[in-house]
Amino acid sequence: MPAFAVIKTGGKQYKVAEGDVLNVEWLKTKDESREVVFEEVLLVAGGEVKVGKPIVSGAKVTAKVLEEGKGKKKMVFRYKSKTRQHKKKGHRQPYTKVQITKISV
Repeated sequence: MPAFAVIKTGGKQYKVAEGDVLNVEWLKTKDESREVVFEEVLLVAGGEVKVGKPIVSGAKVTAKVLEEGKGKKKMVFRYKSKTRQHKKKGHRQPYTKVQITKISV
C-alpha cells in the first residue's frame, strides 16, 4: 500500500497521501460526477519507490470533490508616476477542495 504520491495538476505539483484534504486549481467537474482521477502521477512511494519518466505508468490517484470556491481577494494596483495614471482591481482565484481517497499503482 503506497504511503504517498506526487501528482501534477493545474501546473503545480502536490505531495498527497490517502485522507489528505487540499485545495487545487479549479477543476471542470460536473455536479453529478463528484469524483476525480489524477492520472499524472510523478512519484509513488510505499514499500518501494517508483519514479516516472515523466509519469508512472498505470498509477492513479482518486479523489472526492468536497467543494468549489474562490480564494481571498488579492488587490492589483498599477501606477505610473508623473502622469496621474493608476488602476486598482481585485482578483479571486477559483479553487476545488478535494480529499484523496485512493492511491493505486
